[in-house]
This record gives sequence, structure tokens and C-alpha cells, in this order.
Amino acid sequence: EFKKELPKYPETIGVITSATGAVRRDIENVLGRRYPLATMILYPASVQGDSAVPELINGIKYFNRNKVDVIIIGRGGGSIEDLWPFNEENVARAIFDCNTPIISSVGHEIDITISDYVADLRAPTPTAAGELAVPDINTIITYLDTAVSRSYNAINNIVSNNYKRLDNIKNSYILCYKKE
Repeated sequence: EFKKELPKYPETIGVITSATGAVRRDIENVLGRRYPLATMILYPASVQGDSAVPELINGIKYFNRNKVDVIIIGRGGGSIEDLWPFNEENVARAIFDCNTPIISSVGHEIDITISDYVADLRAPTPTAAGELAVPDINTIITYLDTAVSRSYNAINNIVSNNYKRLDNIKNSYILCYKKE
């Protein structure tokens, strides 16, 4: 009941992860390929170690204040010890208290953390998080092309039918009747 819905067409996506990790590049690549209209803003944070918890919390608070449409928080796989900051109560509370929808993408497939349960959506991998955050631009383009084509055909049918009606009226017995 507390889960927030993701926006259909996000303009700005906040990403909280390591600045140098593969997760950042994977998400950038997916967003650029699927929906280049969106802007990604990185909040670089440690994703393991003593500084990870406060940096993750600060990233969540930063994006909550600076209004992005959706937040992705995550890291690649690792041992349970490496993933532990995402099991910390303070991180879970920050995710829960955030007004912006959050996608958690911690680890790979089988790795599950408390952050995954608290977030509005869990992605099995960081790449999947990017895919879940945005629509596919090619699907949108196909939909719009179809809508334009159907609209064009509908207008042509209306005009054609009205021309036929006009011809029928013009050639009707009443208008063609000549008095002798």
C-alpha cells in the first residue's frame, strides 16, 4: 500500500551508485538506448564499507530535495558483507521516507536486501533497473506512427463520405427536376 508508482515518461532519473563502477555505465547505456529524452544525474556514493550508509542516505535525501522523477539505487553483486549497507535500517528508512519513487537494484538476480523490499520496485540487476525506469522510445515512435496513420485514414474516410453525400444530394431527384 505504500509503494509509489513510477512515472511513465520520466524526464530526470537520479542514480545513486559508485562513480567508477560498471553499474553506472550499464544504467547510462540502457537509458541512452531506450529513452534518450531522459537526463541521468549521478550521485556518487560508496556502495560498501564504513562510508556507504551515510553516503547512500545523503544521496536519497539529495534527490528527494532536488526533484527527480525516479531514483535508482544500487550496486553490482558481491558477498553479503559487501551488500550489507543496503540491509541497514537507516538506509531502509530513508528509502521508505522518500517522496520520489525508488528502484532498488542491489546485486544480481539472487541477491536480495532489505532495500529491495522497502523500495517501490526491485530490479534483479542494475541493467534491468534502467529498463524499468524508462519506456522504450522505439515503442513510443511505433505507437505515434500508427496513431498518425489511423488519424489520416479516418479523416480521409470522413472527407470521402461527405463528398459522396454531397454528390448524392446534388444529383437527387429534387435538385435535378426540371419544370416543363
